[in-house]
This record gives sequence, structure tokens and C-alpha cells, in this order.
Amino acid sequence: MPARAGARVRTVVRVVSAAEAAHRDSAAIAAGTPSRALMQRAGAAAASEISRRFTERLQGGALVYAGPGNNGGDAWVVARALAASGIPVWVNQAGETRAGDALLERELAIPFVQTGGPLEGTLIVDGLLGTGAHGEPRGAIAAAISDINARHERGAIVVALDTPSGVHATTGNACHAVAADVTLTFGTLKRGLLIARLQAGLIAVLDIGLGDSGDDDDAPQLATSAWVRATVPAIRADAHKGSRKKLAIIGGAVGMAGAPVLAARAAMRSGMGMVKLVVAPENVPVVQGAEPCALASEWPQSAESLPDTVLGWADAVLLGPGLGDTPLSRDLVERVLRSWRGPVVIDADALNVFKGNMEALSGLLNGRRALLTPHPAEVSRLTGKPVEEVLARRFEIGGEIARATGAAVLLKGVPTIVTGADGARLVSARGTPALAVAGSGDVLAGIAATLLAQIDDAAAAGACAAFVHGRAAELAGRGRAVRGVALDDVIGSLGDAWNFSEADPVYPVIAELPAVAGLR
Repeated sequence: MPARAGARVRTVVRVVSAAEAAHRDSAAIAAGTPSRALMQRAGAAAASEISRRFTERLQGGALVYAGPGNNGGDAWVVARALAASGIPVWVNQAGETRAGDALLERELAIPFVQTGGPLEGTLIVDGLLGTGAHGEPRGAIAAAISDINARHERGAIVVALDTPSGVHATTGNACHAVAADVTLTFGTLKRGLLIARLQAGLIAVLDIGLGDSGDDDDAPQLATSAWVRATVPAIRADAHKGSRKKLAIIGGAVGMAGAPVLAARAAMRSGMGMVKLVVAPENVPVVQGAEPCALASEWPQSAESLPDTVLGWADAVLLGPGLGDTPLSRDLVERVLRSWRGPVVIDADALNVFKGNMEALSGLLNGRRALLTPHPAEVSRLTGKPVEEVLARRFEIGGEIARATGAAVLLKGVPTIVTGADGARLVSARGTPALAVAGSGDVLAGIAATLLAQIDDAAAAGACAAFVHGRAAELAGRGRAVRGVALDDVIGSLGDAWNFSEADPVYPVIAELPAVAGLR
């Protein structure tokens, strides 16, 4: 059963496709929970959350749009619950109710709501289409979506139930979709919401008693503030620079000295005790001047020089920032990986040098604790698959690379998906478009390499890094348009991002993602 209202709850939140969401509902029903009970729980939880968030708005009443299916049934439950608390409620029904449970909930709600006459309300509830919908809305549904969006443009607040109508719950494709301010999704987080962030607004996952299968559940797990806080080790009161670990960052070809400097700054603001920048000889004075808190040395010219530069010094290695995609850089990467057997993050050009030759990379990694951090184009180069396929299969393709290489894979994007060598997946959905600039990946790599030196689980290190990276961007952008947020601002916000100052969600919310705002 769900926890009592007002209780503080920490739980695992799974990220699922539409088919997986339907399967979980079916499993709950097969285990003894009536389908109508799930509908009533969803509607009651949504009504409670709407009342909590929008007390003043509701004084002007609520306008509920109910579709013909189960999502419409959820909407009828919401309408009745709001009306029972004394709020004026109007319902706009789009299409004849055809689902059995929804029909029963409609009959219960009709005496308490207004369905004829003027349809008012400055708060709108979208219950037209749910997770089972696909294709472009038509007829009465399409007309209702247009009406919702028109009212939204005139200042109404829009709350979507489960998914904004018109947004595909798996792919995030939005065909004539509702633009929601808040999406209240039930039990699990639908993949499509993480892709269609503009349509979804603020996303809150509400508990409806579906539970979780724990380690037996292979659906991706959402990285939350509570999970990151529990995963990242505390820095001991008696720590010294050696106990906080040492990181060697190898990159910085001529003309690209900034990349390793960004990674170093992020690492030093994420708990790393010492950083050494290993760069092209010409760039040693450049990086030393740019970041005096880091050590600097030139690329090892032979395997014999590796012990002094890396092997006898580092606790972890970051390969790739500004390295360049040349035969010389490929030789350097291979030399380091053959000699260094410790934790390694492989980023940017250290991946590009293996384009079309993932087998060579796999042989060099050979079972070590490793994290690959590609963006979709780098995955395309490594695997030979088109970028379009990488994006369409973003939740699966990391697992294929992880199996082939034995490394954890952090696929950057919206959202970021991290897959462990064992196939377990973690999802980070924090961040803003301020991160869509050159150098952002170097910042992420510096955070990830720091955590890889301190956490035994490479996938967990990657997911924590992605979460904090995104959180820093959100903090840097508060009160600013995206255009005005630079990477220096993001790096400068890491100190606050590591505070984990966000309050735990209050039941029935079990996870919450902020709206992506300030898109100018």
C-alpha cells in the first residue's frame, strides 16, 4: 500500500517505456490490486498534489479535460476529489468514455462537477491521452489540445496526468501536444518525458503503490539527489591531499589546451586532492599559467617515461580532453592503456581514435574499472551506426558497448544514460541547455574521473557525475537566460551543487525534476 500522506519517502524510481509501464500495471492487477483501485490511487494522488501546489489558483476553479480512455478515468477521479474539497470544477469531455473503470468514475463524478455552460478555470488538468496513446491526435482530442494550449497562452496553468497529451510516452515525439507546466506521472517515470522536457514542464513522479522489484528489476533507475548523496563518499575530517586521490588528465594537444584545464577545474571542485595535466610540450606553460593549482608535465614520449608521469603517481587517469584525433594521439592512448591498469575515464578524442575499431579498445581495457563518456556522434563513430539510430536506441545502445568493452558507458544527452558492465542502467535527467556548448563534456569528464577514483562502481560514478554536472548548470542559470550562462558559471556552481541542499520530496511525490526554463 502507498505510504500515508505527508510522510517523507525515499524509494527507487524506474524509467520505463510505455509497454513497460503497461506491464507493471498488469503485474499489479495480477497480484491482486484491482485496476480501478490503481485509477483511484492515481487520481487521488494527483488531486492532492494539485491542491498542495496551486491553492490560490484553485480559488478560481479547475477545468478538467477528460479523454475516452483510462487517462480520462484518472481525470474524472481528480475532478471529483477537487470538487469534494469545495473547488468549482468544470469538465470538458472529449469523446465518449469507453473504458469500464473510467465510465464508473465518470458516473461518480457527474453529480459534483459542471459539464455544461461556460467552461472556466485558470487551472487546467489534461487527462485526454495517457501512456498507451500513439500517433497524431485527431478529432475531438486534437480540438481539445488546441483549446488547452490557447488557454495556456492566455495565462492558465496546465497540469498533465501521466504524460502531456500528444507526447509519446516512449520516444518523446510530440505531435500536436499539450504544453504542460507540470506533469504528474504515476508510479514510474516514462522515458518520453525525459526527452520532451519542453512539453512536460516540471515532472513529479507520484507513488500509486506499484512497488519495486529491487535488484531483480532491470529497468533503468533514476539518479536522484538522495541516491547521489548516499553514493558519494564523504570527505573525512582527517583527510589530506593524498587520501583525496590524485588524477592525471592526459590531453591538451596544440590549440586545445583549454579542454584539460576545464576538466582540472571541475575535478578540483569535486573533491580531487591533486591534479596533474599531461599535455603537449608546447602547452605545459600554457596550462600551468591557466591553472596554477594543478601540476603539469608533457606527454610521455615513450613507455619508459610513463612511470614518472602517470604510473607511479596517479590514482586515476582521464584520457582525452583536447587530445586530438591523430596517429600520434592514438599511439599515446594505446601506450597509456597498456601500462596503466588503474581506473580510467576515456573521453572525447581518446574514443575517436578508435572509430570503427571498438575491438581494439576492448582489448586494451581488459576488464579494468573504466568509464567511457561519449556523446551520440562519438558513439556513431565508434560503432559505425548512424546518429539517428543511436538516439532512437539511446536506452539500449550503451549496453551493447558495455558488453563489447567490459566498461561502463555514459551516453551524454537529454537524458544521460549510464550503463554498467553488468548491464544495470542509471539515468540522470538534470541540467539545462547551458551545457550544450564546447567544453561541457570536459567539465563532466573531470567530475567523473574524480568520482571514479573514489567509488568502486564505474556506472555509479558516472551517474553521480552527470547529476552534479546538470545540477550545477541549473544553479548557474537561476535568474538568468541560457544565453548568459557560461561554463565558468557552471564550474563556479559546483560547490553549491555538491551541497545536496534540495529537500527530499514529500509523499505522494517520490521524485521531482525541475522544468527546463529560460530558453533564450
